[in-house]
Amino acid sequence: MIDVLGWISLCTGVGFTVLGCLGLVRFPDLYNRMQAATKCVTLGTCGIMLGVFLKSGFGALGVKALLCALFVLITVPVAAHALARGSLIFGVKLWKDTVKDEFTDDRGGESIIEGPK
Repeated sequence: MIDVLGWISLCTGVGFTVLGCLGLVRFPDLYNRMQAATKCVTLGTCGIMLGVFLKSGFGALGVKALLCALFVLITVPVAAHALARGSLIFGVKLWKDTVKDEFTDDRGGESIIEGPK
């Protein structure tokens, strides 16, 4: 039964990772791509690592997989947040069809939504 759960977790993780890669290619601007890359790929990687743990058990490989999943779960969202905030402060524009710009609403000033070309 554990082996089946391991395979399900592995396949789910690969599915999330593929969706994240698809979003990375298809989404229109930096912020949307970063969202796809962080959320989907983080869940995908953690799913894969959980699957490795379930298939290998509490051996050295399983414990390393859990530690890698924990490391990815902690660091990737924090790094993405820092990159997005740095991009906003640096002036990278939002996609032209963005509906709401809360960063400008909070801070005031000129909107950072990309203008018509």
